[in-house]
Amino acid sequence: MITAQAFSSIQAIDRAAWNDCFPGALEDWDYIVAVEEASIEGFEWRYLTLFQDQTLIAVATAFTTCYRLDTTVQGLSKRFTETLNRVLPGLVQLQLYAIGSPVTEQCSAGMASHIPGALRPALLARLLALAQKDAARLGIGLIAVKDVPRHDEDWAHSCKTAGFQSMPGLPSAMLAVPFGSVEGYLGSLGKSTRKDMRRKLRAPGPRVEWRSAIDDVLPEVMRLYEASLERSDLQLERLPPTYFTGILQQLGDRALCVLYWVDEQLVAFNLVLIDENRLIDKFFGHDLELTRDYNLYFRSWLVNVDYCIRHKIALYECGQAGYASKIRLGCTFQSNMLFFRHRNWLLNNVLKMVKLFIRPDRHDPALAAAISEY
Repeated sequence: MITAQAFSSIQAIDRAAWNDCFPGALEDWDYIVAVEEASIEGFEWRYLTLFQDQTLIAVATAFTTCYRLDTTVQGLSKRFTETLNRVLPGLVQLQLYAIGSPVTEQCSAGMASHIPGALRPALLARLLALAQKDAARLGIGLIAVKDVPRHDEDWAHSCKTAGFQSMPGLPSAMLAVPFGSVEGYLGSLGKSTRKDMRRKLRAPGPRVEWRSAIDDVLPEVMRLYEASLERSDLQLERLPPTYFTGILQQLGDRALCVLYWVDEQLVAFNLVLIDENRLIDKFFGHDLELTRDYNLYFRSWLVNVDYCIRHKIALYECGQAGYASKIRLGCTFQSNMLFFRHRNWLLNNVLKMVKLFIRPDRHDPALAAAISEY
């Protein structure tokens, strides 16, 4: 007999049982614990579980928040929606219940290793039904499934059967690293990009320091984080200091923070997750006034590529932003989908029209190119 239950803390779920549903995941139970304990403002966490007798057989992370429909809108349109939000906030902001996470790379739903793959569609449908029931209990009408890989037909079928609409999400950027040296990587780029990167490397660069703890420089790290956040149109969450320190502490040698120094001044940092198969770039913060002088973004990119080469890591997963640069730097992109439904039929029909305006590829040509690559 299968029973379904939603929890408010991952601590209620056995660590080994959870990780068995996500074999090889870097963003595993320990990562989710660190996220939960960081107490990110404006978010409440939900954990959807299916048990067969007393054995966990399927699980998904979820969250609730007040969601701005224009989160992926940029440029002039963003300024218009910000004005509209100040005048009529109820039109732009809705309470949201979403399967997935604002701080993981893709929708986090998994099955225990002993469960046959043929059962996955039925289990996903059960998790989706549990999410809808949990959202109704919390009084939330808008339900979504966030960052589903476009090739995941099981999720697509379950969502469409339940009456969910779909739209493109932010694609995930990835760089395969089969190179024997940084010079070999540069040789794989287009001529103009290769020439530009070599010119950047000839200029004086910052001192690079790899850290497993940043408590002594945390105020400076947060200064750089806040400055970078203010320049982003696409950020859903605002991370507190406890997120950065908690990730480093909880994940041990699977998380590092790369610091970039000019003399005694911290000018950039990069939080990364690492295992033998991939390096995940979680956040890059930098001093905008010094970025151009020291080519901080491109320097950090090459530092990460070099780390992958030296440690024989085959994949650099580099996030959901900066698509124009990442196209030039040789990335490929995995398209993601967002599925959503509002219990109120009128609002659901309104969202059918609104989604045509808030599609992320409508406002950013580079992002549209990354989506269309699929």
